[in-house]
Amino acid sequence: MDVLNADDYLTRLLAAPRPGAANILAFLDYRVGAICKDPQFLLIPLDDHLCHRGDGVFETLAYRSRHALLLDAHLERLRNSASALHLAPPCPWEEVRALILDVARASGADQGSLRILLGRGPGGFGISPAECPVPSLYIIALHAQDVPETVYAKGFSACRSSIPARQSYLARTKNINYLPSVLMVEEARRRGFDVPLAFNDQGKLAESAIANVALVDTQGTLVTPDFSHSLPGTTLLKALELIGPHMPVSTRAVSEAEIYAARELLLFSTTPGCVAITSYEGRPIGDGRPGPTAKLLRQSLREALLREGTPL
Repeated sequence: MDVLNADDYLTRLLAAPRPGAANILAFLDYRVGAICKDPQFLLIPLDDHLCHRGDGVFETLAYRSRHALLLDAHLERLRNSASALHLAPPCPWEEVRALILDVARASGADQGSLRILLGRGPGGFGISPAECPVPSLYIIALHAQDVPETVYAKGFSACRSSIPARQSYLARTKNINYLPSVLMVEEARRRGFDVPLAFNDQGKLAESAIANVALVDTQGTLVTPDFSHSLPGTTLLKALELIGPHMPVSTRAVSEAEIYAARELLLFSTTPGCVAITSYEGRPIGDGRPGPTAKLLRQSLREALLREGTPL
């Protein structure tokens, strides 16, 4: 194997394959102190504990029509997640907010998504945070990955995952330890379903792999599973606020039997907003088509998030 000097290594690095490069619009590594638009330089130090220990947190948010959606709600959750890990950014939180908008503007796109990663930082391959003198901060702008209209018209199919819901102390932070979610998604794909649903050790519904779920029960109440084993999503919380004037809302334990009996089953996440789940384990939910609550919340979320968005 060749041993190269810095210039030769950089030349070879830039020639190396870079899958996914077309999706990257702009990014910031706080250590460098500048925004870059060449995806070949989107790198992370291997000794950053974010990488080899999973010691970090993240958020994903969307921007549409040059407005960042739910920016402050995402930042508040990032701050809470970081606090649970006794982690702080390398700069004041107000600067983090400004940098997010800077990267979005630098993307040159009117719409896209933003990934913010806050890690323990580089410093060694041990486990103690003490070897990392400065936390890491990465902000990446990506092309928007909108859900096709055909998905909203048809809805998702769902299955029960054999992977249990995350432990409560992990579920309450948006940390980068997503291996259970990876396994859930792969299991659903192998079985021919769109999304998996995870249950806790009492057999109660928790969430999907990377999304919240809720159902409309036989009495017409929008029911969200309690958040003992799931993270309250910013999109779900906004949806609950919007739906309040139209129907009763409840948060409680939800059994699998209630899924089969539900009028509607809904999925909430940053990218799709609200999408109906129209079948579970091969059996239709309601009449097997997206229902009125799914349609109402999709439209209400789209309008409210853009109206309340932060201009770039």
